[in-house]
Amino acid sequence: MALILNPKIMLVDDERLVRDTTKAFLYKLGFDNIIEASDGMVAWLRLKHEQVDLIISDWDMPTLNGLEFLKKIRSDEKLKKIPFLILTAHGEKEWVIQAVQAGATNYIVKPVTRKALDEKIKPILRPG
Repeated sequence: MALILNPKIMLVDDERLVRDTTKAFLYKLGFDNIIEASDGMVAWLRLKHEQVDLIISDWDMPTLNGLEFLKKIRSDEKLKKIPFLILTAHGEKEWVIQAVQAGATNYIVKPVTRKALDEKIKPILRPG
């Protein structure tokens, strides 16, 4: 996988504080091309008009939760290859298995930290 210059990251979470905190961490890691969505349905609709290089999505959201959103992404021919990190407060093995089986690229247990983001994003957007 080639290095993506100024990758566009879609950040999806229904909690503004989580989006703001995660966005601040992403900025500190050198990522400044970030678009936001407040739930999976808003994100899904935005993807019809915008290309992104990575999706970071909460799991527990109204309207279209993160797992349902991930499944829609993986079943869409044009979107299915987008790397997808799922965020959740559920760290139990069963939840991780569900996310992986649905096609998650990786998984971050909340609260999100800059270190966790760096460790999960670097192999995807800055390999090698």
